Amino acid sequence: QVQLVESGGGLVQPGGSLRLSCAASGSIFSINTMRWYRQAPGKEREFIAFITSSGSTNYADSVKGRFTISRDNTKNTVYLQMNSLKPEDTAVYSCNADIRPSYSHAGNYWGKGTLVTVSS
Repeated sequence: QVQLVESGGGLVQPGGSLRLSCAASGSIFSINTMRWYRQAPGKEREFIAFITSSGSTNYADSVKGRFTISRDNTKNTVYLQMNSLKPEDTAVYSCNADIRPSYSHAGNYWGKGTLVTVSS
């Protein structure tokens, strides 16, 4: 079975930085676009960024210039470098990816998320 597992969340002070990772595992043939989303308490899930298999990226206006998405295709891993963090960045961050397993058609997969808390 294909799985996405996030790591790197935690408590950080305003203005600080964190780097999130999301590793895909299982019998994977290929991974296309990988994405990060977040959901703050009491709010709807919000798109943060995506990166295609060729490295093209796009960001939500709320994080543009502060967050950077990248990927290591040799490790089936996507990263989210978060700088200049603000209290309003507090949320559960989840990764999402379009993956073709070796045994099935391509599908869309979600990780369970990692909590980021920005507070002094």
